[in-house]
Amino acid sequence: MLVLLIALLLLIFIVDTLTRKSLRILFAQLAGRTKTNFDDILITNKVPRNIAHIIPVIVALELIPYVFKDYLFVLNTANKLVGVSTIILALWIVRSVLNAVKYYLKTLVNFKDKPIDSYIQVFMIFAWLTGLLFAFAYISGIPLLKFLTGLGAVSAVIILIFKDTIMGFIASIQVSINDMVRIGDWITFEKYGADGDVCEINLATVKVQNFDMTITTIPTYALISESFQNWRGMQNSGGRRIKRSLFINMDSIKYLKDEDISRLKKISIISTYLETKQLEISTYNSNIDKSVLINGRNLTNVGVFRKYVETYIENHSAINKEMFIMTRHLQPTTQGLPIEIYAFSKDKRWENYEYIMADIFDHIMAAVPYFDLEIFELPNSKTFKA
Repeated sequence: MLVLLIALLLLIFIVDTLTRKSLRILFAQLAGRTKTNFDDILITNKVPRNIAHIIPVIVALELIPYVFKDYLFVLNTANKLVGVSTIILALWIVRSVLNAVKYYLKTLVNFKDKPIDSYIQVFMIFAWLTGLLFAFAYISGIPLLKFLTGLGAVSAVIILIFKDTIMGFIASIQVSINDMVRIGDWITFEKYGADGDVCEINLATVKVQNFDMTITTIPTYALISESFQNWRGMQNSGGRRIKRSLFINMDSIKYLKDEDISRLKKISIISTYLETKQLEISTYNSNIDKSVLINGRNLTNVGVFRKYVETYIENHSAINKEMFIMTRHLQPTTQGLPIEIYAFSKDKRWENYEYIMADIFDHIMAAVPYFDLEIFELPNSKTFKA
């Protein structure tokens, strides 16, 4: 028996070596002739090498009865070991093929932003569970159907053990079907401190590379159970929103006199507006006593300033003119009257967007004194100087 066992092991080693080398050469030749890179990925993930192990296993199954024919207990044990090894080998082949499919799909444009890792992991979990069930049923000698019936009693324990996996699987499906998150999306998830691009979506977690280059890990099921912000809509639109306010000191707001209007007419972008408006107001006030300035209609410095800001934004080269543009008053606060700019920059890149917004507000804040207005600022040391 010992001599036959040594001979069998040597034969298995030789057959395995020859089969591996033959399949490797065959796959390499096929990969060189085809245009697709899928076969190259198969070789990288050792699919031919794992398939090559099938032939030695078949040889072992055929010859083991001859080696242990006089030792029935050893023969049964050896057959079960080889049978379990066959199941493990099948799982290993499935794993390598699925990994190859995963890497191949990630090279395709249509699948780059899909959670491929989640689906592959689900398939592998089901494959390993199925393999383990077959292995236990084969070792115990119990028919598979009867073995599965017996597992019904411990199903609650199995569900408890794989709770996170089940929740992650369901979440992955919902995220994919509803197109909530894709790989490459910029998301903000304040609860987990995530603010960056999604770099990986798998069964249990979503990895986000923040803008400070750190990695934040978020449970996949949190994407459907909690609120987060996805910036994809902005990235796919024609611009990035600018929504910021300037607080005007309400003590500086006043009606404009004729000399004030004459001075402001020198500002080119609102000169036509002031001439038109002044003519319209003069006609309206023709029969009104203007010895008191409040009577009739009047221009205010804050109203003209708002028009100036609106015209300046509309003429700014970095603003998307096809999207919504507005300059408005918000409700007065204890910090003054907010004048809000609402527009969209053409350039959506973060650094350029910040530059455009800073450029606009640099100009507007410097323009405020020309309208006899003041920007609200909390008292400081200069405020109390004599």
